[in-house]
Amino acid sequence: MIKGSVPAKGKRVVQEHLLFLLENCNSVNALIQIHTQVLLNGLSHKNIIVAKLLSFYIASGHLRHAHHLFAKMDNPTTTVWNHVIRGYARSHMPWKSMQCYSHMLSAEAQPDGFTYSSLLSACARGGLEKEGEQLHATVLVKGYCSNVFVDTSLINFYTRRDSVQRARHVFDDMAERSVVSWNSILVGYVRCGDFDGAMRVFDMMPCRNVVSWTTIVSGCAQNGKCRQALLLFGEMRRARVELDQVALVAALSACAELGDLKLGRWIHWYVQQWFVSRNKQPSVRLNNALIHMYASCGIIREAHKVFVKMPWKSTVSWTSMIMAFAKQGLGKEALDVFKTMLSDGVGVNGVSPDEITFIGVLCACSHAGFVDEGRQIFASMKHTWGLNPRIEHYGCMVDLLSRAGFLDEARGLIETMPLKPNDALWGALLGGCHIHKNSDLASQVEKNLVPELSVDQAAGYLVLLSNIYAFGQRWQDVITVRQKMIEMGVKKPPGRSWIQINGAVHNFVAGDMTHKHSYFIYEILYDVTKQANLEGYESEINVFLDVEL
Repeated sequence: MIKGSVPAKGKRVVQEHLLFLLENCNSVNALIQIHTQVLLNGLSHKNIIVAKLLSFYIASGHLRHAHHLFAKMDNPTTTVWNHVIRGYARSHMPWKSMQCYSHMLSAEAQPDGFTYSSLLSACARGGLEKEGEQLHATVLVKGYCSNVFVDTSLINFYTRRDSVQRARHVFDDMAERSVVSWNSILVGYVRCGDFDGAMRVFDMMPCRNVVSWTTIVSGCAQNGKCRQALLLFGEMRRARVELDQVALVAALSACAELGDLKLGRWIHWYVQQWFVSRNKQPSVRLNNALIHMYASCGIIREAHKVFVKMPWKSTVSWTSMIMAFAKQGLGKEALDVFKTMLSDGVGVNGVSPDEITFIGVLCACSHAGFVDEGRQIFASMKHTWGLNPRIEHYGCMVDLLSRAGFLDEARGLIETMPLKPNDALWGALLGGCHIHKNSDLASQVEKNLVPELSVDQAAGYLVLLSNIYAFGQRWQDVITVRQKMIEMGVKKPPGRSWIQINGAVHNFVAGDMTHKHSYFIYEILYDVTKQANLEGYESEINVFLDVEL
C-alpha cells in the first residue's frame, strides 16, 4: 500500500520506486493506488510501467481497468498487445481477443508466437472454429509451425472441436514436444472416448506429471471404465505422484461404482491427513464424492458425518445426502435433510433445490410411503421453485402412488401429463399392479406398454406381467405372454450381485456353477432358505420364472 506521495527525487527514482511497489503488490486496492501515482507523476507513457500495471490488472481479472489503461497508450509494444489478448482469451469474452488482434494488425504491430498461442486458446474456449482455422493457416505462412507453444495451442483448439485426428497431425509434425503437448493430445483422445488411443499416448509419454495421471484416471472413471481407473490410480500412487483433488474425486467415483469400500476409506484417510497437515479444507466437490462413495457402499452413517462436517454445502451436497437416505429406504431422514436445506441452505448459503434434488426427495417419499408429502413436494416444483417436472419426476410420482395403492390416480396422472409417457412410467404402474394383485389394470397397461418395448427392454416387464396374471390365475394370459417372449427372442437376465472380501471383488450370478466354490455357496444358500422358512418367511409364488425358455 502507498501512504502519502512518492518522494520527488527525479523521474528515474520515482519510476524505480513504482516498479518496486508493483513487484511487491498483493491487492487490487494497492494496484489502484500505484496506478494513481503513475498518473500523478506523468509516467503513463512509460511502457515498462504500464505493461506491469496492465499485467497485474489482467491477472486479477480487472479487464475494465486494463482496457482503459491500454486505450491511452501510444504505440503499445507487441508484449503489451499480448497481455491484453491473453487477458481476453482467459476471460468470459474470449472473442474479444480476435477484435484486439484486428486492432493490432491495423496498428502495424508485429504478432509473435505468444500472440498466436493466446489467439488459438481464445478460439478454443469461444468455439471460434473459422477464426481458428484461419489462424492455423497464418501460423503456417508466418513460419511459427515449429513453435512448441503455438503447436500445443493448435492441438488444444482441435481437441476442443473433437477433431482428434487433425490434432494428431499437428502433434506428429512437432519437432519438439513438452509435457503440456503430450497432455493436450491425451485429453483429445479421452474427450472423444478413444481409450485405446489414450493409453497408447499415455504409455509413450517420456515424462508424466500430475495432469497426465489425473487426465487418464478421471477419463476412465467418467466413461464407465472404473476398474481400469482404479488400476491406474494404484499405479499413480506407486509412482509417488502427489494425488490432487481431481484424481481423488475420480477414484472415489470409481469406488462408488464398484463398491470398493476399502480403497474409498483409504482415500478418506489420505484426504484427512493431507488437509490437516496443511490446515486446509477439502473442496466441496471432494466432500460430495466422499458422500457419494459411502452412500453407494451403504455406509450411510459415514456419509452423514462427512456431510455434517462440511463448512459450506452446494446443491449437489444436499442432493447427494438426500439421495443417500432415499436409496436406503430412509424416507424420513431424507425429508428431514430436504427441510433443513430449505430452511438453512436456501436462507444462509443461497443454494436452492434443482431437478435432481426433487427426484431424490420424491424417491424417498415413494420408498417410505409418504403420499401426502410427495403430492405437496411435486406440486411445489412449479408453483414455488419454477421448475417444470420432467419425465423422471412423473415417474417418481407414479411409482409413489402405485406402491401406495392409488392405482387409478397414478393412471390418471400418466394419461393427463403434458409429456409422452415412456416405458418406465407404465412399468411403475405395472409394479403397483403386482403389489396390489390388480390383473385387470395390468391388462390395460399391457396395451400401452408392450407395443413400445424393444427386445432389450422387454424381459423384465413381460416377466412381471406374467407373474401378475399367474397371481390372478389367468393362465391363458400367462401362455400368451410367454409366447410373446419367445417370438421376441427375449430372456430374463439372471440376477447378479457382488461382494468385496480382503480387497477382492467376488461376483455371483443366479444359476451359475462356474465359481470354484459354487458347491459351498449353494449349500449356504440352502441353509439360509431353510432357516427363513422355519422363521415363517413365505417366498412369493413365481410361476413364470420356473419355466425354462
